[in-house]
Amino acid sequence: MSIPELGRAAGGVVNLNVSANDLAGLKVMVIDDSKTIRRTAETLLKKEGCEVLTAVDGFEALAKISDQKPAIIFVDIMMPRLDGYQTCALIKNNPQFRATPVIMLSSKDGLFDKARGRIVGAEQYLTKPFTRDELLGAIHRHVSTVSSH
Repeated sequence: MSIPELGRAAGGVVNLNVSANDLAGLKVMVIDDSKTIRRTAETLLKKEGCEVLTAVDGFEALAKISDQKPAIIFVDIMMPRLDGYQTCALIKNNPQFRATPVIMLSSKDGLFDKARGRIVGAEQYLTKPFTRDELLGAIHRHVSTVSSH
């Protein structure tokens, strides 16, 4: 499946000029308390040329987001100290990062979780374990928003 087909299948708006090389140098943040999930996402994204920032929880992430200014953020819902909903709300309440796409990650695929993610401002919701295509599809779906940074 090509990137445009993937985007259409995901219901997203697709920029037909997007190629895998367009992700080169793109700053992507992955916030998850699972080392396995962080490593998996980091490996997949680095293969596409992304610069990957990771954090184990919302507190660590907020400091890095402020310093590094990632173009897109993936955040796990269930984390100690500051959960994904709280982290997303804090990101979206900051005028500097309001336009930064936030994708929620969860092992639960519940309607309530998706709705709550929307309420705090998340652009999309991925269920773990996610595939390479789902991860890249989420980036490509929001790449027009991403490229404006």
